Amino acid sequence: MRVQIIAVGTHGDVLPMVAIGVELALRGHAVTLAAPAPFAASAVRAGLSFHALCTQAEYDRLIGTPNLWRPWRGVQTMFEAVASLAEPTYRWLAAAQATGGSVVVASTLGLGARVAQDKLALPVVVVHVTPFLMESRYAPPRLPGLPLPRLLPARLRHWIGRGADRYVIGPAALPILNAFRGTLGLPPVQRLRHWWNLAPTLILMFPGWYAPQQQDWPAHALQVGFPTADRLGDTPELPEDLVAFLRAGSVPLVFTYGSGMRQGRSFFETAMRICRRMGRRGVFLAPQTGQVPSNLPPGVIHVPYAPLTALLPHAAALIHHGGIGTVALGLRAGVPQLIVPVAFNHFDEAHRLKALGVGTSLSRRRFTPARGARVLGRLLASHDVAAACQLLRIRAAADDGIGEACDAIERAGGLQVGGR
Repeated sequence: MRVQIIAVGTHGDVLPMVAIGVELALRGHAVTLAAPAPFAASAVRAGLSFHALCTQAEYDRLIGTPNLWRPWRGVQTMFEAVASLAEPTYRWLAAAQATGGSVVVASTLGLGARVAQDKLALPVVVVHVTPFLMESRYAPPRLPGLPLPRLLPARLRHWIGRGADRYVIGPAALPILNAFRGTLGLPPVQRLRHWWNLAPTLILMFPGWYAPQQQDWPAHALQVGFPTADRLGDTPELPEDLVAFLRAGSVPLVFTYGSGMRQGRSFFETAMRICRRMGRRGVFLAPQTGQVPSNLPPGVIHVPYAPLTALLPHAAALIHHGGIGTVALGLRAGVPQLIVPVAFNHFDEAHRLKALGVGTSLSRRRFTPARGARVLGRLLASHDVAAACQLLRIRAAADDGIGEACDAIERAGGLQVGGR
């Protein structure tokens, strides 16, 4: 079976799709990954063929846009960018189909795959990695920059959330997307968050214990476990200097603000002061040195990237932005988490961690050295938090999200599970 994988986004969006590609290749399928140019190296290390959907410069320009990291402006900026990728994605898929059919697997933002499904009747599998993408009248996700009281009826919160389609998502994405669809003779999309769920196969890569299935979710949606994919990133192992650091002292706090963040300076400055105030060692993960203060004290180390599956077993707590990939790896490691949300799904993931009893959140404004140290101190001292972390660590370890997703993809391609 030939499989074309479309992955649009940052590490948390792309690496799960790389992991799916690796597993499918191990099952004997021919896999090609199409993603932004910066992920070419990850694809090559994983043994996958690669096609760039945009250049390194185009990707850096988007990631470096300050508005991307604001609750509502970030949504607008992102959807304008991903809508512009729909046409090159479609053109690549259409050209590949001329040499023979294949199954198409697309991340949420790979909109060109859904266009190809509508125009070319391709077998398309859409993969959502966060429950934030699932609308529900019974359990609506928490939207960025819109802290609605939980006392409001769920249906009212859902109705208010639908305004995001009309006033934010639609105006950003639909003019570009529908203009392209018009050139293909396709009708316009009315509501993006409904349309992207119309793929024949819809995979939700988060377990039911994290986000229980709702009765108004699409009936054909298949919920599987979290993916584990961070070793497919910039390096599969811990850097030597980090290994030496971990061996040299007490268990550290781990701070990261995500692979795509370019405005994390104040976060890491606060993190440095928290470590000093608490007398704790710290590990700062940030891809650019400009985000991290140059005068780090002894006991604090900065590394551009480290796989959390290898690092977190040596950590006391994880402090981060709230990306679903980071959340999932923190749950798998059984460490308390403090989220300082930025935009997108971060606020919803923070709410879910609090409900599970394994973490809490502070707004960027409230994330100060004194308050951050107090909150972390309470998390680390709580027996209830420790017990909840260990329970969910066991649950997460039992999940095989990648394997279950690949089983569904094989079924979509008309094969028996296992590639036979």
